Amino acid sequence: MTTTNKQVDVLIIGGSAAGIVAATTGKAFYASKSFLIVRKEPEAVVPCGIPYIFGTLEGVHQNIIPTAPLTKAGIELLIDEVVSIDRENKSATTAGGVVIAWDKLVIATGSEPKVPGWLEGRDLEGVFVIPKNRDYLSNLHAQLEQPRKVVIIGGGFIGVELADELAKKGHDVTLVELLPHVLSMAFDSDLSLKAEEILLQGGVKLKTGEKLKKLEGDGRVSKVLLESGETFDADIVILSTGYAPNVELARKAGIRINELGAIRVDEYMRTEEKDIFAVGDCAEKFSFITRIVKGLMLASTACSEARIAGMNLFGLSRLRTFTGTIAIFSTAIGGTTFAAAGVTEQLAIERGFEVVSAGFTGIDKHPGTLPGTSSQYVKLIVNVETGLVLGGAVMGGPSAGELINVIGVIIETKMTINELLSLQFGTHPLLTGAPTGYALIKAAEAAEMKLRDLRR
Repeated sequence: MTTTNKQVDVLIIGGSAAGIVAATTGKAFYASKSFLIVRKEPEAVVPCGIPYIFGTLEGVHQNIIPTAPLTKAGIELLIDEVVSIDRENKSATTAGGVVIAWDKLVIATGSEPKVPGWLEGRDLEGVFVIPKNRDYLSNLHAQLEQPRKVVIIGGGFIGVELADELAKKGHDVTLVELLPHVLSMAFDSDLSLKAEEILLQGGVKLKTGEKLKKLEGDGRVSKVLLESGETFDADIVILSTGYAPNVELARKAGIRINELGAIRVDEYMRTEEKDIFAVGDCAEKFSFITRIVKGLMLASTACSEARIAGMNLFGLSRLRTFTGTIAIFSTAIGGTTFAAAGVTEQLAIERGFEVVSAGFTGIDKHPGTLPGTSSQYVKLIVNVETGLVLGGAVMGGPSAGELINVIGVIIETKMTINELLSLQFGTHPLLTGAPTGYALIKAAEAAEMKLRDLRR
C-alpha cells in the first residue's frame, strides 16, 4: 500500500447530516481554513427519508444527500475510511493509506442498528435492520418489490413509518411493540392511541405489549414467535430496535466514552481533547429539562450540535453552546402529522415535576370551509410552580410540523404560560388557524385556567 500524506486545518470523519453541517458551518465562520470530510460511502442517504424509499419514493436513489453544497463551499470530500486516530500527533490514517494531519478534528461517525444479542434466528436470510447504507437498503427494497408478509419489530418512529409506507404498497404488515403503545417514548397515550387507530385503518396489524421470543426458519425466516405463545408467518422481518453510537474508532483512540456508549462532550461539543469535537449520534446527549444523560438520536439535534461545533472550532463563545436536547419529534402517519417537543406529561411526573396539561382542537386554516383544512390539536404541559412550558404536542395537517418548532423555541427560551399568552402571531386564512381561535393560544388559555384553579 502506498502511503500519501495530507494536511488540513479541519478533518471531519463522517459525511452524513452532522458531518456536512459541521463542515459548512465551520467554513462559513472560518473561510480561510481548509476542510476535509472523509466518509466510506460514495453516496450518503438522507436518514429521516429512509422509510419513504419503500413507498412514497421510487427507491434509494431519490433519497441521497447532494454533495454540490460542499463543492460550492470549498470543502473537500474524500471517499475512504478512517481506521485510526493518533491524538498525540494529531493525525488520522485511512484504509486507503492516506495519513491526514489536522489541527482540529470533528468525529461524526453516527450510529449503527442495534440487534438483540439474545435473539435466536437473527442471522436467518430475510431478517433485516435499517442501516444508513445505500447498497443494503437497495437490497431490501428489491426484496419488497412484490407484496410480502412483513413483520416489523419495534414501534418507534422508524418502525411506525415503515409499517405505514409498506401497508400503503400492499404488503401484509404486522408491527410488534414491547411497550403498551407505539411511539410511547415520544407521546403520551392520547396521541399514541390516535396513531394506532390510523395504522389499523391503514391495514397494519398491531401487537402491542408483546415481547419477541425468537425467529424460526430453514435457512430463511418463516415464522415469528412471541413470548405470549402467539406465532405468525413472515416472509421478511425488519428489526427496528434502535441504534447504538458508532464509537469504536474513538474508543480505540482513547477518547472517553460515557455510560450510554457515546463520546463524552462539553457544551461546545468538544471531547476532553480540546481540539477534538464530536457531533451527531455518536456524541453524548443530555436532556434540556431534566439534565439527565440520554440516548436520543435525531437528525435535527445532530445538526444543531454540528452548527455549535463548527462555530466554536477556532474560538469559543459562551453564546454558542449546546444546552441540552429538547427532543423535538415529528412524523406523519396516514396523512396525519404527530409532533412533540420537550417532556411528555408522564415523563414530567416521573421526573418529579408537578404539572398540568391542557389541549385545544382547532383548525389550520380559516374559515374551515376552505379546501384542505385539517383539524389541529395542540397540547401543552406546564409546571405548576413556575408556569414554565415543559412540553407540548401537536396533531393535525402538515403545518403541525412547523408549529412544534414554535413550541420548541418556547421551551428552549424558558417561556412561562403568561409570556406565551402575550406573544404576537401572524395569521392568514390559507396558512393558519383563525386569530380568534389560534390553537396554540387557546391551549395556553386552557392551561392557565387550570393553574388558576390550583391557586385558589
